[in-house]
Amino acid sequence: MAAEVRLYSHLFNRPDPGADGDALADLNPDSLEVLTGALVEPALADGLVGEAVQFERTGYFALDPESRPGRPVFNRTVGLRDSWAKVQTKA
Repeated sequence: MAAEVRLYSHLFNRPDPGADGDALADLNPDSLEVLTGALVEPALADGLVGEAVQFERTGYFALDPESRPGRPVFNRTVGLRDSWAKVQTKA
């Protein structure tokens, strides 16, 4: 089944937004990536809003209140750490 998947990232580009006086200048323009046409198991569309599910090797997602029958929307709540990539960069 096709679904919309929203991948959220850090809202700000620095740990102390607004330290220079303008917090809006520190907003991350890439803090939201929307994937349309992502394929998910049809049973996921029958879940409860806010219920956490794991997308294999990607992270944990929750069904969004904007979901409609035949058009589920999932929000990433927690991404998975990629420790293998860190090992590879050290080698």
